[in-house]
Amino acid sequence: MNNQTMKEEILKLKEALHVSIVAHFYQKDEVFELADYVGDSLQLAQWAAKDANPYLIFCGVGFMGQSVKILAPEKRVMMPKIACCAMARMIDVEYFDQNVALLEQSGIAKEAILPVTYINSSAEVKAAVGKMGGYVCTSANAKKIITKALESGKKILFVPDRCLGQNIAKEMGLKSCVVGDGSDPKEAAIICYNGFCSVHQLFDVEDIAFYRAKYPDILIATHPECKPEVCEQSDFVGSTSQIIAYVKQLPLEQKVAIGTEYNMIQRLRKENTYVLSSTKPECPTMNETTLQDVYHTLLSIQKGRFENEMHISEETRKWAYEALNRMFEL
Repeated sequence: MNNQTMKEEILKLKEALHVSIVAHFYQKDEVFELADYVGDSLQLAQWAAKDANPYLIFCGVGFMGQSVKILAPEKRVMMPKIACCAMARMIDVEYFDQNVALLEQSGIAKEAILPVTYINSSAEVKAAVGKMGGYVCTSANAKKIITKALESGKKILFVPDRCLGQNIAKEMGLKSCVVGDGSDPKEAAIICYNGFCSVHQLFDVEDIAFYRAKYPDILIATHPECKPEVCEQSDFVGSTSQIIAYVKQLPLEQKVAIGTEYNMIQRLRKENTYVLSSTKPECPTMNETTLQDVYHTLLSIQKGRFENEMHISEETRKWAYEALNRMFEL
């Protein structure tokens, strides 16, 4: 079956079976084009939780499918590939507890720690954060969430992305550190877990220098998962949806180099748009999902097998929801 025929079959099946398909901005074009709704991780979870169809195919990575189950436990969520975000894999509950213990050993009482987890984390980590009274955040609202969390007077333990935590601290004029970097965490307001995004680590200040030398009037737009020194030299720093809005309002003659995932950049704007890296910044896990995977997932729903269905225990869901809901309340 060729791709065009498969696309037609997918559209017929999803209508007959009452299935909605959502896709993250970083998905391949062949998958992205089939979606009923596209967006960043939180936008997709919120839309999917309110969608009327009983079945959902989520084209993204594992923590995103889990987020839908946290918000709408009654919905049956399937993923064509349960791909796992590399950053989210860098932390689990055991590592989280170890970091809390390390801070206690440094002289910070557990009661004086308030955790904030980036949405790029498992339901289990979100639940651990929820039990400690903490919050979930996104790259778009991290500053707002951290500002609120600091009102508690506690130290912020930010997991898992050290770059996002450091960039927000710098923007707010606060001192930060990374657990295990040799500095005294008691002197920092924001203490970052040592995790990172492998894609956004590809961008360097040398890449910015290259483009500024070649095109003196070029603008540089980067994601806050990039290294602090890269964000510091950028003209604009924002989340996936914020980068899209920023670039779309630029005149077409304005050159812009973007530091984020390749698939999104390629779709965003054809004219005068450049990738801020000599290496193709393609997320390997986001690119695992293929057209054939989506088709097979629909067939599994048709046959009642429900392959790659997401499941979360009620105990985990309850506490993860607490952390997510604290974000929504803001």
